[in-house]
Amino acid sequence: MKVGMVAYHYPHAAHREEFISRVQHVREVMLRTPGCLSGECWVSGDAVISIVQWESEEARAASLAAVAEAGVDVAYDERESRPREIVPLVAA
Repeated sequence: MKVGMVAYHYPHAAHREEFISRVQHVREVMLRTPGCLSGECWVSGDAVISIVQWESEEARAASLAAVAEAGVDVAYDERESRPREIVPLVAA
């Protein structure tokens, strides 16, 4: 069953471009994993939004593991003005 996620990130203005680069790096790593169907980075107002789709829950788990193994910086810290909002999705 196809799954996905939408993640809303709120970087401080001084870290916005750096944060977009971080999200794009995560996207690149995820797209190299089997079963990752798409990954996009959007900007709206003060939010940087990432949208990812996988062919299965197993593919999602593999992508997240690949990001961890690649040592990609995904830490939530003072560069963000408020907590991230992550919405998991399941195809209907």
